[in-house]
Amino acid sequence: MGISIALTKGRLEEETVKILDKANFGTSELKNKGRKLVFKDDKEDIRYFLVKAADSITYVEHGVADIGVVGKDTLLESNHSCYEVMDLGLGKCKFIVASLPGRDLFNSIGHIKIGSKYPTVTKEFFKKKGMDVEIIKIEGSVELAPILGLCDGIVDIMETGTTLKENGLVVLEDICEISARLIVNKASFKLKQKEINCFLSRIKEHI
Repeated sequence: MGISIALTKGRLEEETVKILDKANFGTSELKNKGRKLVFKDDKEDIRYFLVKAADSITYVEHGVADIGVVGKDTLLESNHSCYEVMDLGLGKCKFIVASLPGRDLFNSIGHIKIGSKYPTVTKEFFKKKGMDVEIIKIEGSVELAPILGLCDGIVDIMETGTTLKENGLVVLEDICEISARLIVNKASFKLKQKEINCFLSRIKEHI
């Protein structure tokens, strides 16, 4: 019984292919993909397809993919029903709260606005702090929002911190660490337990 795997496009895809390579899966089609989006493993009964991060969860939830590779940031932002089975240790970064220097968001009085691409993560974080904040959803460069006065602070992903520094922002607090995870469809885990466990154990040896 074959398995299907949804890979998140871009840098995560490239890093995942390196692990698949080390685990001796057939990745030649993935490496010479052109404009194709669906690929066969040339050694195993596995089908790979490339999707956007949030869609990886959707395909796994609906059972079109048995397994998905997706960032923890996307998982935290979505209300999903998949099993999260492995931390691949790829794409490491973290969620942070940042603002302009001298701005103490956590002891501010009055109405506070927070800009973020991640409203769910933002809401949960400030809720734990006992703070009721207005969240402004921003799709583009979040760093711009406090500089132009749209919000008092931001919640965003930080890898090196260079972009924040270049825009004059400072980190006020780390929220959590993020990396790529393997997720599995719940029904697939029962129906294809042997195939999925075999795949997972081979991957685990190479991370």
